[in-house]
Amino acid sequence: MTKTPDVLCIGAMLWDVIGRAPRRMAPGADVPGRIRHLPGGVALNVAVALARWGLTPAVLSAVGRDPEGEALIAEAARLGVLTDHLARDTGAPTDCYMGIEDSEGLIAAIADAHGLEQAGAAILEALDALPAWTGPVVLDGNLTEDLLDAIARDPRLGRADLRVVPASPGKAERLEPLIAARRGCFYLNRLEAEILAGRACPDAATAAEAVVARGAARVLVTDGAAPAAEAQANAPTITCRPPSVTIARVTGAGDCFLAAHLAAELDNQPRDAALRRAVEAAAAHVSGKDVP
Repeated sequence: MTKTPDVLCIGAMLWDVIGRAPRRMAPGADVPGRIRHLPGGVALNVAVALARWGLTPAVLSAVGRDPEGEALIAEAARLGVLTDHLARDTGAPTDCYMGIEDSEGLIAAIADAHGLEQAGAAILEALDALPAWTGPVVLDGNLTEDLLDAIARDPRLGRADLRVVPASPGKAERLEPLIAARRGCFYLNRLEAEILAGRACPDAATAAEAVVARGAARVLVTDGAAPAAEAQANAPTITCRPPSVTIARVTGAGDCFLAAHLAAELDNQPRDAALRRAVEAAAAHVSGKDVP
């Protein structure tokens, strides 16, 4: 019997290929390091992190019927993620993300999410088989702007608690339809927030408030080792400084932040405690640990 999910994660489910060098890299550098193949994509990363917090997440995405797709689904299921609602018959291969990291963080990355983009609204057909959804829905910016616009107006998700993450600064502008619809809680880094705000900001608190001023009801902004912040309409802005850690990896830190924050709120934690849990979870991920 298929389990009923606690959270829907809609967006990218793919293989991450992450190369990491133990020292700082200059442009064009060719250095020894480690290359890992990991289940990834924002939607799947968040789902895996939510499963570690004891929740039952389901991913709505597109995964090819190739060997890579079969292996990805098997690994996601092993990690506690429901994969019953995937679009499989799009004709596209399983998507892939390639990132290069050094001792100071991400150098460059390429996301090949063409399968997800080509699938379009087909990934939402699973909503017809689910009861009217009123729980949390994680949306990632790998979805096209047209699809995000459609989701903002979709009656099947009209009462859902939308949690929105852009996936990368280059995709932040895709979130404009959700801001215009005044839907969702946004999880951004400072650069992404600045893009949506249309101006530079000195810190996470200012950036979060600037996006709220654009029309978003609620915004959380991270800023590396500097304090993270949460701003919302008609409430004081709160901040929390991450603990100092040695960087072991960076890809997926924002997804861990979102998952920990959502899990804390589903556990009825107050705003400051939820933000603190999110900041600590992201820092632990960067240090190489899995939380919880």
